[in-house]
Amino acid sequence: MGAYAVILRGESILLSHWNDHGYSSWTLPGGGLEAREDAPAAVVREVREETGYTIGTPELLGVDSLFIEPEHRFTGENPRLLHALRIIYRAQILSGELTHELDGSTDEAAWVPLQKVPELGPTPLVQVGLRLAIQSRT
Repeated sequence: MGAYAVILRGESILLSHWNDHGYSSWTLPGGGLEAREDAPAAVVREVREETGYTIGTPELLGVDSLFIEPEHRFTGENPRLLHALRIIYRAQILSGELTHELDGSTDEAAWVPLQKVPELGPTPLVQVGLRLAIQSRT
């Protein structure tokens, strides 16, 4: 289970560059929940770790369910089907300065103009988050 944030500033979105186990792509800032951590606390922690920003109380946009077949998993000698639940929030930045994560699963954070997002070949989670953010405004 993971918690992720859609953070918009003008016509740009804050993305993290996921670079882990030989996989490289742009995604929403966020990640897995730690033991006894709830999803809102996890997304606040993950955004701070990956981008350097402190966010306010996140607003729930939705939950995305994803199944990853064993042959597409990165770890384990005998991988099993993974059912990933991704809790997606809208968030606003309170403070901080754009900073790249060191020694984590992401190695860069950037404000990306919305029209340039498709050119990056982002993870599908980015499109899910943007769709949820647009739907919540209507």
